[in-house]
Amino acid sequence: MNNKVILLVEDNPDDVVLTLRALKKSNIKNEVIVAQDGVEALEYLFGTGKYASRDARILPQVVLLDLKLPRMDGLETLQRIRKDERTKLLPIVVLTTSSEDRDRVESYKLGANSYVRKPVDFNQFAEAVNQLGLYWLVLNEAP
Repeated sequence: MNNKVILLVEDNPDDVVLTLRALKKSNIKNEVIVAQDGVEALEYLFGTGKYASRDARILPQVVLLDLKLPRMDGLETLQRIRKDERTKLLPIVVLTTSSEDRDRVESYKLGANSYVRKPVDFNQFAEAVNQLGLYWLVLNEAP
């Protein structure tokens, strides 16, 4: 089993399907764990809640984080991930529909590695995911 997991934090089922389809189209075969909100993402990363049996020492290769999430939004999730020594250096790509300058600036202030707006067109979205996969899963050398 490929232990290079992608953590996709996305509450919109249509966006989850599109992202998974785009990853498959790009021949990215990494296991994708989907968290529906920030609380679930933190449970996965730290091995708590429904992920209590998971070995939290094994981190995903990259986190694709939406900003508009229920229970705990993406910015607060990002902040909590960066506050913990175990996940401080984890590669995080904000993948969102938000075109708000303040969301982009705040994402970077809180420690996002990248900020990508989701294109509306599927082919453009698939190409964006392909580029993300190529960079974060192949080219990037994580700490």
